[in-house]
Amino acid sequence: MIDDAIKKVEPKVIEWRRAMHRHPELSFEEYWTSEYIETALKGMNGIEISRPTETSVLGIIKGDHPGRKVGLRGDIDALPIQEDRDDLDFVSEIDGVMHACGHDSHAAMLLGAAQVLADNKDKIHGEIYLIFQHAEELPPGGAQEMVATGLFDDLDVVFAQHIMTSKPLGEIHIKSGAVTANSDQFEVTINGQGGHASQPENSVDPLLIGSRIVTQLQDIVSRLAGPMDNLVISVTNFNAGTGAKNVIPHTAKLSASVRSASAEIRALAKEKIEAVIKANCEIYGATYDLNYEYGYAAVMNDEAETARVRQTLNEVFGDDRVIEQEMMMGGEDFGAFTENLPGVYILLGTYNEEKDYIYPHHHPKFAIDEDAFIDGVRAHVNVALGLGQ
Repeated sequence: MIDDAIKKVEPKVIEWRRAMHRHPELSFEEYWTSEYIETALKGMNGIEISRPTETSVLGIIKGDHPGRKVGLRGDIDALPIQEDRDDLDFVSEIDGVMHACGHDSHAAMLLGAAQVLADNKDKIHGEIYLIFQHAEELPPGGAQEMVATGLFDDLDVVFAQHIMTSKPLGEIHIKSGAVTANSDQFEVTINGQGGHASQPENSVDPLLIGSRIVTQLQDIVSRLAGPMDNLVISVTNFNAGTGAKNVIPHTAKLSASVRSASAEIRALAKEKIEAVIKANCEIYGATYDLNYEYGYAAVMNDEAETARVRQTLNEVFGDDRVIEQEMMMGGEDFGAFTENLPGVYILLGTYNEEKDYIYPHHHPKFAIDEDAFIDGVRAHVNVALGLGQ
């Protein structure tokens, strides 16, 4: 029985996760982690292993029956955060680096699924690609780099899941369409003309211009985008001044995050942001240098494949545990896969107040209820088997 095999591998999943939690590595630096994953896969039954990039791992399981090619993706990188959990006996051993987003659990659950699937090739239709992806946390992202290899061009569908401490333990969230937002950013330097604070008429004040820009950028959200469009523009840095209270500075620098849910609104935001910056600089006689970067594309769940996955999850977990997901304005580089392939991305709840597993992702006290891991393995295995047919 598949479910018996899943239950049997659960202790190993916890062991794998704790080992990786002790040895977190930053994006594009996952050398120990990728070696650890490759070694674990080599101990399994007949998995073809390759290294698509320097710090990623791909395992392929070929089933005994003809069918589709299904990708299962788990990210593996950590964050530059100092862990603050005295209650755990497997905290990070790397100063200033921590698995504060759960990628250690994603990799471990995918290893657990690999073990179960490798031992049950007679139940597999087609091929299953086990995608251990590096560098999800750092744009341009590891997914983009892996997609560029061409190794995944002929996949029929790709599936991923993310643990979520904001969702109660036991819940599984799924939706079709946009799941995460396009995640872009920009930096702008406003070049004014410094001078004495008592004689502003002889200066071009970049601080005033920057202030106008900050407030007017919100008009894009409230007046130029539709009320039903998902768009967030957040200026997160504003630097100007010399420290002297009687000096108008020569330059001001702003940087911001831009989140959107569609290609049309993404393009509109970029166009109007530069228009606001240009207009304000022209009014006051300043110039500007703008660096606008497209980051992660929105994760788009394919309607037909999402319906198939939802049906599988309902059958495995019960309708009461499968919840309609709300769109998130966060970014996720899995969008590089769903730009090119039909994909499905779900959330796995791990919030548990009794165990103090309540802190958000990227928090120094972030922690995961390991009771959720068996659900993650069960989702990977059953979705892979279902989508392969």
